[in-house]
Amino acid sequence: MDWLKILKRIESGEDDSTEFKRNIDNKAIGKAMCAFANTKGGVIILGVGDDQKIVGIKNANRTQEWLTSFLHSCCSSPVRANLGIHKVSKGWVHWIEIPKQRGPKPLQYKDRIWVRRGRSSVKPSPAELQSLYNTFGYILTEEGAIQAATVSDVDMDIFYEYLQKQGLDVETDPQPSNADDLRNRNVVVNLDGKLRPTLFGIMAFGKNPQGYPQTRNFVIECVVYGGDNRASAVLLSARLTGRIDEQVRQSVNWLTSLGRFESYRGLIREDHHILPSEVLRESLVNAVMHRDYAITGSKILLEVFEKRVVVTSPGGLPNHMSVESVRAGGFTRTRNESMAHYMVVSGLMEQRGRGWPMMRDAMRRFNGTEPDITQGEDGAFVRVRFHLKAP
Repeated sequence: MDWLKILKRIESGEDDSTEFKRNIDNKAIGKAMCAFANTKGGVIILGVGDDQKIVGIKNANRTQEWLTSFLHSCCSSPVRANLGIHKVSKGWVHWIEIPKQRGPKPLQYKDRIWVRRGRSSVKPSPAELQSLYNTFGYILTEEGAIQAATVSDVDMDIFYEYLQKQGLDVETDPQPSNADDLRNRNVVVNLDGKLRPTLFGIMAFGKNPQGYPQTRNFVIECVVYGGDNRASAVLLSARLTGRIDEQVRQSVNWLTSLGRFESYRGLIREDHHILPSEVLRESLVNAVMHRDYAITGSKILLEVFEKRVVVTSPGGLPNHMSVESVRAGGFTRTRNESMAHYMVVSGLMEQRGRGWPMMRDAMRRFNGTEPDITQGEDGAFVRVRFHLKAP
């Protein structure tokens, strides 16, 4: 880009592909570099104020050297860019022309992903983050490494408790090393010569499962509405985090805490929760176990409406299963086998293949209704509805 084009940019002012910096500001320039690289590219012009006045920057050589070094070190990977310089009366105007980057995953500055929105460099929304990862071609599976995590982020006490629940001896010598134990059970993988926890390792045994860009939205979001659709007032909400088993237990407790209602069988008074706890637990275990973790910007939703409770999981049914095969209680095909085994060992999951028949029978006994299941046409979600009253 030549000086005449830079002048036109200055005259037009800042926008989604142009940013001015009066002085050298490492943090602001780093965020803008990262945001332009992750979005659609752009130009950072140094020596120009927000008021579009050209003020220039002194010491051209030192600034150029700093920019060259900063491009290589400021973000999680080196930033490809073209540098330009032009002499003005008060010094020099420098510009950094940054194209949209290509790579295995989005760039980060200071361990944060940034995108360009209007005239600002901002953290992406969940939807923007999902789109960003999809654009970069980063497909996350339970075997995939979480590159920002280390072996020290795995809670070894929880891991060995998991082994003991399976009847494995973790005390009698000789024992395999921690690294071998973790590798053998897909908790860590070797990546570029270093052991990194897998998504399964973080979501099942992580000390801070939501502490990484890819996993931030792997939570269960709970909402109570005042009416029968999402346009109704939100009466109560919660964001439940932690390991996948913790999320399920917290969600069951959350719904249970909403209250009880009473009914009578003859002269006998009975108290009931909104839903049978085993029904809610099974639906949430299925949501956690079957969700598509490549969809990084979406959460599992537990929504309570006036007449129904709805559980929505990101992604379609796994491995070409159909809604009809689920209703028939056919042989289950799990997208995330390690997570499924973890839920069985944790005691949260019924015998595999019995989930839907169990929920159907429990709802019939509870209030005479049957659950229903739908799948988005584009495979974006699976939704299970439980009716609170018989029609």
